[in-house]
Amino acid sequence: MNAHLNSGDWLIIVGYLAGIIALGLWFGRDQRNTRDYFLGSRNIPWWGIGISIVAAETSALTIIGVPAIAYGTNLMFIQMIIGYVIARIILAVVMVPHYLKGEIYSPYQLLEQQLGRGPRQLAAAFFIFLEILAAGVRVYVAGIPIRLMLGETVCSLGGIVDPLLGAILIFVGLSLLYTYIGGVKAVIWTDAVQFGLFLAGGLFALFYIPTLIEGGWAATFQQAGAAGKLAWLNPHFTFSAPFNLWMGVLGGTVMVLSSHGAEQLIVQRVLACRTVADGRKALVLSAILIFPLFLIFLLVGVMLWVFYQSHPLQISLPETRPGLKSNDFIFPIFLLTEVPHFLKGGLLVAILAAAMSSISSALTALASVSTMDFIRPLTPNRDERYFLRFSRYSTIFWAVMLIGVAWLSREVQFVLNAAFSLRGLTSGALLGGLILALFFRRVGARATMVGMIVSLVTMNLLYWPPNIPAWHDDWYRWFGGEIFWPWFTLIGTSLTLGLAGLVYRLWPEAPRPRLDL
Repeated sequence: MNAHLNSGDWLIIVGYLAGIIALGLWFGRDQRNTRDYFLGSRNIPWWGIGISIVAAETSALTIIGVPAIAYGTNLMFIQMIIGYVIARIILAVVMVPHYLKGEIYSPYQLLEQQLGRGPRQLAAAFFIFLEILAAGVRVYVAGIPIRLMLGETVCSLGGIVDPLLGAILIFVGLSLLYTYIGGVKAVIWTDAVQFGLFLAGGLFALFYIPTLIEGGWAATFQQAGAAGKLAWLNPHFTFSAPFNLWMGVLGGTVMVLSSHGAEQLIVQRVLACRTVADGRKALVLSAILIFPLFLIFLLVGVMLWVFYQSHPLQISLPETRPGLKSNDFIFPIFLLTEVPHFLKGGLLVAILAAAMSSISSALTALASVSTMDFIRPLTPNRDERYFLRFSRYSTIFWAVMLIGVAWLSREVQFVLNAAFSLRGLTSGALLGGLILALFFRRVGARATMVGMIVSLVTMNLLYWPPNIPAWHDDWYRWFGGEIFWPWFTLIGTSLTLGLAGLVYRLWPEAPRPRLDL
């Protein structure tokens, strides 16, 4: 089958891009102040926010990489999703009332409310540092298969730029268009549409691949089961790979408590809910959706493995490169070579939708934190028109930064190796700081900030041990091997809480009055 796109495929792709931008501009009209821009006027229905939560955490790398995990191993990644669900339920019960008591723009305002401005701005700086690196790397890694799918000629923008840079510019620029105009409301509604597209793409692949295999569904699952590709449970505790049940129940739960409870990327959506009840329903809906979504794409990976046992690859797998293994190209190659035209265009749209959803979410979160946690406290006498204008300018600034980080990522080896682990370097400090502010505020600002900073430094040493063989060997011997990223947030949170408690005992700080924001 022809691996190139035909006019029908391009019609679908261009139609999707034009439609999603028009939709974002339509929902984003009439932005008058930062409340409209960052909280969507708090009139968005809970179900739209719940769908947007799932879309925001699902990047093109997820849609490409999750099938690759199952293609190369089995279904054991599904154990992580157990923790993803548990964490959402805990957040819905415990944290949503704190978010929606009054009106706040980021979870870091809660730190100022309880501890003072220092912890708030430290946490906000941690988030910006984390998100610009993590999102930039996601953009870079997603740009490689998107270049493969759209072709060198298109991505080079008529021979003006490098094809990889062209791919990055295309989907960052398109995401910026509706994010700049419409803010979080445009992002949430386009997220909802894009979620439907990549869910439909996954379901199509799930039902289409067995039709290409002799014997259909029964033969597909029989061959996959005989090869151990359907194994999903590993009860053996380890700090290192492979995935196991303890990583999901403990590591995965704490990781999502941070990503969905202490990081602006997801919390911003909960803050846009009308009421506590709506916030809880949105998180519960995301918990209901996340498990089947990941299961679908894992099963797609298993079916791809079965398919390619009896069908030669029409395009050779590219060599492993920074941030991507060769298996990560298996789903895009299948779409290009084995799916009929028109349907091919629709499935490529699903991957583009996931990419644009994650980029627009990062842009609005970064703009919100930089405006509301840094600039607004420093310029309290400015009017709303100034802050709305600054918010839009900062959205452009962060888009340029994402492009820059994504482009530089092709050269910076250590950033790419950390592509899936960067969030764990600061997520423990953010979650630990929020727990201290809400439940142990007597420890004070000083102890909290010391705990957060030491956690960040220690997690970096843990991930990149100094180039001293004895140190390196001691780390790995104590933990029984290289520490896998699902444990990062739990370790970082424990360090933050433990160090803050120790500092409070040794150097107590007089409690400060609670600030109502």
